[in-house]
Order: sequence, then structure tokens, then C-alpha cells
Amino acid sequence: MQELETRSDIEQMVDRFYDKVKQDELLAPLFAHVDWPHHLPTMYKFWASMLLGEQSYRGNPFQKHMPLPLEVSHFNRWLMLFNETIEENFKGEKAEEAKARAQNIAAVFQYRLNLIS
Repeated sequence: MQELETRSDIEQMVDRFYDKVKQDELLAPLFAHVDWPHHLPTMYKFWASMLLGEQSYRGNPFQKHMPLPLEVSHFNRWLMLFNETIEENFKGEKAEEAKARAQNIAAVFQYRLNLIS
């Protein structure tokens, strides 16, 4: 188990998480048309900006998710797989921060999509 503290760690986290997503029966269909060579570097930038203060991410993640047929069950599975990925691979303050930020992102997205009140 290693600390989550470098850009390389972020890339490992993202890659392992999306490996799980691609194999998940609930989430995989939502990602069927994702351009992975484009999406993964964007996610590296997003999480490096969130956790390392890198400020390399530019974009509006919520806007990208608006057209998807998302339900609460999708967010629950996303969080389960994300937390599982963190817990299997990382420890420490940044690992806990990643889980907390993912929880917050899921809550905000669900609220803005009128899935929860």
C-alpha cells in the first residue's frame, strides 16, 4: 500500500478505477463510446488538480454528464468502485481526501441532476 502523492500515483489510481468501470455491468454501458486515449489524460488532470493542486484541468465536468441517462444507482456504483480502488491501492491523507472529494462530486451531480433533494 502506498501513499497517494504524485502525478504517477494519480494516473495509477485513474487507470485502475476505469479498468473496474469498463468491466462493470451497470457502468460499462455508459462508457461504451468513451474515447479512452482522450478521456484518461483529462481524468489525470482533473484528479491531479483536485488532490495535488496542479491546476492543469480545464473544463466543466458536470456539463459533460448532463446528457447521460444517470440514476442514483450509477453514482452508488461509481463511488463503490472508486472507494474500492483507493482502499486496494493507497493509504494516507490524500487517499482519504480523494474518497471525500468523490463523495462530494457524486452528491453535487445528483442534486444538480434532480436525482436527490
